[in-house]
Amino acid sequence: MRIGLVTPAPPRSRCGNRITAERWSGILRELGHRVTVAESYGGEGYDLLVALHARRSHAAVRAFRRHRPGSPVVVALTGTDLYRDMRWSASARASVEMATRLVVLQPKAVDELDERARPKVRVIIQSVSPPRPVLPALRQGRRRATSTFDVCVVGHMRYVKDPFRTAMAARLLPAASRVRVVHLGSAMTEAMGRRALDEMDRNPRYNWLGEQSPAEVWRTLASSRVSVLSSRMEGGANAIGESIVARTPIIASRIAGNVGLLGDGYPAYFDVGDTSALAGLLDRAERDARFLDDLDSRCAALAPCFDPARERAAWAALLGEMA
Repeated sequence: MRIGLVTPAPPRSRCGNRITAERWSGILRELGHRVTVAESYGGEGYDLLVALHARRSHAAVRAFRRHRPGSPVVVALTGTDLYRDMRWSASARASVEMATRLVVLQPKAVDELDERARPKVRVIIQSVSPPRPVLPALRQGRRRATSTFDVCVVGHMRYVKDPFRTAMAARLLPAASRVRVVHLGSAMTEAMGRRALDEMDRNPRYNWLGEQSPAEVWRTLASSRVSVLSSRMEGGANAIGESIVARTPIIASRIAGNVGLLGDGYPAYFDVGDTSALAGLLDRAERDARFLDDLDSRCAALAPCFDPARERAAWAALLGEMA
């Protein structure tokens, strides 16, 4: 098939939507299809449209339905679609109604949709492939810092990520704590950058490294004792899969996007914005080896969910339904 993949994020964007679109285009090409990644739809004769983001790609969905009324449309729902836009955006709801199929990134996303839309939903968990330069180190085993208890935070600084929550929690730890927060990701605004620099000046446990290469992100993640995902909203964070594949246990905010990937019974959740609860989990992870081993075992058991072959098979099955 000739497939158009529309994403609101422009080329070379550091936005997760663009990264997802490029990765999905690679999967679809591996499956034998011709794929064009674009920011909009201009009347091209695609056999299928894949639109990433129900609200922001609504114009493309609507135009494709007008130009190619008999061709299928797949709408991939992001975290902001599911947990914000569906409540107030008529465009997001219209995209869902026009879609032939809906793709979500974790099972709990289905709960956010009404009964009419649910039969169209297919869950496709984003897979994880470490860069080749770091694969041998991951296979040979983890190298963990001993003089410090490194806590990795991976993600560009945006409000929705609550990027300084881990640094704030680290301030509350006992004086004897060896926790060091290592934050990788760029500041998306000047204000975020100034706050990160100020936090480093005030907080000796916080170290912001800025944007790093994928290989360096993986090395840092794999050498850390735990990672923290403190987001206020997620559709299904790729950072969770990366941490699991790197065998670095996760401490995560209790939001549907995280619980959908880690499971209801996962024992290392904290409520969004609860700095004290996060500090308590960091303290426990550092001092309680059995707790940390339990998190490690639970994450290891989830690793097959992020196998690239599994994601590729899910896309093949989805496209087969519409062939």
